[in-house]
Amino acid sequence: MKTPFRSKTVIILSSVILAAAIFIASCEKDPVSPAGPKQINLDQKSLLLLKTSNDFAFDIFKTTNLLEEDEDNLMISPLSISLALAMTYNGAEGDTKKAFEEVMHLTGLSLEEINQSYQLLINALLSVDPKVIMEIGNSIWYRDNFPVKEDFLNVNKTFYDAKVNRLDFTDPASVGIINGWVAEKTHDKIDKIIEQIDPENIMFLINAIYFKATWKYQFNKEETKEEAFYDQEGNIINNVQTMSFKENIKYTSNQLFSAVDLPYGQGNFSMAILLPNYNVSLDSLVSAMNQDAWDNWNADFSDETAVNIFLPKFKIEYKKELIPDLTQLGMGIAFDSKGAADFSKINSDVDLYISSVKHKTFIELDEEGTEAAAVTSVTIGVTSAGGGGDNSIEFRANHPFVYIIKENTTGAIMFMGKVENPE
Repeated sequence: MKTPFRSKTVIILSSVILAAAIFIASCEKDPVSPAGPKQINLDQKSLLLLKTSNDFAFDIFKTTNLLEEDEDNLMISPLSISLALAMTYNGAEGDTKKAFEEVMHLTGLSLEEINQSYQLLINALLSVDPKVIMEIGNSIWYRDNFPVKEDFLNVNKTFYDAKVNRLDFTDPASVGIINGWVAEKTHDKIDKIIEQIDPENIMFLINAIYFKATWKYQFNKEETKEEAFYDQEGNIINNVQTMSFKENIKYTSNQLFSAVDLPYGQGNFSMAILLPNYNVSLDSLVSAMNQDAWDNWNADFSDETAVNIFLPKFKIEYKKELIPDLTQLGMGIAFDSKGAADFSKINSDVDLYISSVKHKTFIELDEEGTEAAAVTSVTIGVTSAGGGGDNSIEFRANHPFVYIIKENTTGAIMFMGKVENPE
């Protein structure tokens, strides 16, 4: 039996995801590495989890885009959100657990298979490309007088390599300790995740990923020029610094969009850029995105197409409360403060519920690479009650587009975003 607990207590689970580009002096277009991507071999359960993760990635991206219709630029990290929710999922039971499974498409996998598969995927992403630095860190910080089940802590230590820390949350220094860990793991790209620790806060679970890479084919800074960027109606929004090069790269086009796939390092990681045709709105393209469509579009990419690429430099910051998005997808029970939510595998003596899911991202793209960051905070409360002039193709991203940063041999999606007003 759960016993009454008169005050509210809050667990905050934070997931910090950061991607950063190497800034190398060379501005040449020669490949960084002549080697091709290294194949990542996953077992059948891990491949199934990967597919379900990508299903969830497209679901959450489409829902966020729908709910943020007035937002010019947005970016989420599906990998960040998935890992944050996976850690939380280890504390869920009953209908709350089922809601996680349905929204994240986890039905058919056991809890151990889910944890093992995430562990295999994380380890593979960390080591696949020597030209790319990728770091993943997890930690749990909880109030020193709040009882947490050892099994919950141990599963996160075992499968997510989480560093577990008890802290005196009444000590003002605790804020700096937690934020210091965040800054270290993100190489100071994100210097804090919490502003203060309130009396009802009892736990912070933090996931951090650091990604650092250069383009396989460098843009020449001397060829970057100011050019117009247009909205979907053809009106000039502003003039932006636009990079360009001509290279044989992956390219495809269909009735919705044209697209290029720009590789990093040895080619395991890349950024796909989907540019809607002039008679197609960006929202129409986003609404058409799902795992099956994405698989088909990827299969249509040609390997050796000469493309003149024009791509704006941009720097974007974005933040979003994800409870409306996750509620719309079917996870509403997890946010119920009236006792319906069940996180008894964290603590079975009190009623726990998610009271906030905050997501914050940052991305900057230039001639040498891509720098990006993402932070996800999940708060759980306790309550008692066209063509150029030669034979090449011109790809001119001078109007709104979608981008996806991914690992190519597995298809793992790390970041997804749209750009309607590059800044």
